[in-house]
Amino acid sequence: MSRFRRTALAGVLAVVTAALSTAVGLPAPAAAAPPTAAVALGDSFISGEGAGAYTPVPDVNGVAQGFPGWTAPNDNAFFCHRSANASLHRASLPGIQDRFNLACSGGQPHDIATASAARTKGRQVAAQLDQLRAVGRTHDIDLVLLGLGSNNSSFTFGNVAEKCANRFIADAWTGWWEFWAYLGGPVEQKPCSDADLATAAQWSAATAETTSAVRQLLATLREIDADGQHRIVLQDYTNPLPLDLAPGFHEEDSRDDTRDKFRALGAERYAAGCPIHRASLLPGHRFSQGLGTLVRSTRDTLAAEFPGTDLVYLNVQRAFDGARLCESASSPTGTLATPIRLQDNPPNGAFVTSLAGKDKIAIQRIANTCVSHFQTCQESWHPNAAGHQVLGQCLTGAATTGARSVACVRAGDGTITVS
Repeated sequence: MSRFRRTALAGVLAVVTAALSTAVGLPAPAAAAPPTAAVALGDSFISGEGAGAYTPVPDVNGVAQGFPGWTAPNDNAFFCHRSANASLHRASLPGIQDRFNLACSGGQPHDIATASAARTKGRQVAAQLDQLRAVGRTHDIDLVLLGLGSNNSSFTFGNVAEKCANRFIADAWTGWWEFWAYLGGPVEQKPCSDADLATAAQWSAATAETTSAVRQLLATLREIDADGQHRIVLQDYTNPLPLDLAPGFHEEDSRDDTRDKFRALGAERYAAGCPIHRASLLPGHRFSQGLGTLVRSTRDTLAAEFPGTDLVYLNVQRAFDGARLCESASSPTGTLATPIRLQDNPPNGAFVTSLAGKDKIAIQRIANTCVSHFQTCQESWHPNAAGHQVLGQCLTGAATTGARSVACVRAGDGTITVS
């Protein structure tokens, strides 16, 4: 029998069966279950910033935006930088058929329920919950990976990183009196302190913002997930830098970073990916720990408000142990984070990998390019593709655990455990 006749006969039988079912009251055939989905929401540590292989991102009008060029406005939707290498795509998630990365570099709690474009320096993308609703119309959402809190109306990870790195670079190359050197006026040349990164009042405000945004997410999932079965993994943040730099990065030409102007040392640390004062490292780790406390607090508060909701806190603060920038002499080779890399002006995609031999005028121009075209340096100090492979292993463990709080830890031999 020809393919056409088989198809025609099948159609006739379907019509007859439907009519017979109606006539005798037989139940209609069950509708096929929608495909299952895992969804990523939140900011750059989830979207895949630093991992490369960035895909076009739909703007507020639903138009997919590809790479617009380095001199395009930073609010372009493409600079959300959703990576095909992001941890969502690297995790082993049995039973999940499709994956949707809706996170956005620079994402804030505001952007969960409101279009990012509606705030200052927001990107031209729709609210993440609106994007989630679109997925819910075609899929059964079984897993949500959420990374939220490092950016908020009080502080952002990008600003913190820029502040501490710029202080080091200014200290290494320019005198304290050379206020003309940087956009926006003088740049401090002392190490970052805890108060420089976030105050107690800012931590309180950031926690409240984050909790409110996640509350809206949980309410939305109750509305759009028909079977009501879904796990939400709240991931915190890993610090790209160690507690202290490897000894080889402590000084150069008998100069350390506690004296004015240390250009050779500045160039050495930049090349290795860690232009930072050693005294800034511990405040930076306390900042990372504070983010962990924020995420854990959000999880615990909402677990009490939404009893029965499957909420898991994923602590990844030790997921990069032994493979952070400047933790070994070979950095940035073999590390799990993207080194700080800048471009010269005008930006053209060529990253400056060495500052050796450059005078303070060149340093001024290069540092200012990051300020005026933030997209040129926004990958800096984010997990790289190998880092997201590790975070994918962390997510695998969090997706299948029976615990409500788990820690993902990297051992000295590179083994990853989630417990």
